[in-house]
Amino acid sequence: MISLGWLILLGILLIIEIITLGLTTIWFAGGALIAFLVAILGGAVWLQVVVFLAVSILLLLFTRPIAMKYMNKNVQKTNVDSLKGEKAVVIQTIDNLKGTGQVVIRGMEWSAKAREDKIIKEGTVVKVITVEGVKAVVEEEK
Repeated sequence: MISLGWLILLGILLIIEIITLGLTTIWFAGGALIAFLVAILGGAVWLQVVVFLAVSILLLLFTRPIAMKYMNKNVQKTNVDSLKGEKAVVIQTIDNLKGTGQVVIRGMEWSAKAREDKIIKEGTVVKVITVEGVKAVVEEEK
C-alpha cells in the first residue's frame, strides 16, 4: 500500500514539473521513483523515506547545476544585463567625489561612475563593469 503512495507522489511531482517547467520538482520525482522501487522490493518504511530524501538531495545537488547550465546556454541577456562588457565613450568627465559623469552606450546616455576612485576625462573609451541603479560603473579600456 505504501508503494502506491510513492507512485501517486511521483505522478503529482511530474505533473507539477510539466506545468511549471522550472526544474524544481523533477529531482524529488526521481527520489519518489527510487523509494517506490524500494517499497516494491519490501524495504521498511523508514528505509523508503531515507532513500527518497537521499536520492532527491543528491539529484538536486549534483545534476541540477549541470541541467541549468545546459538549459540557460542560449538565453540572451537583455536590458541592463546586456550592458556588462560593452564599450562606452565618456561625454562628461567622471568624478566620483563630485558625483559627475556621463557615458554613451549604444547611442544612449547613461550616468556613470568610475569603478575606482579616479577621474576619467571626457572622450575616454571605457568598459561597463556593471550597472548600479541608474549608473553605469565603468573602468578605462586597456
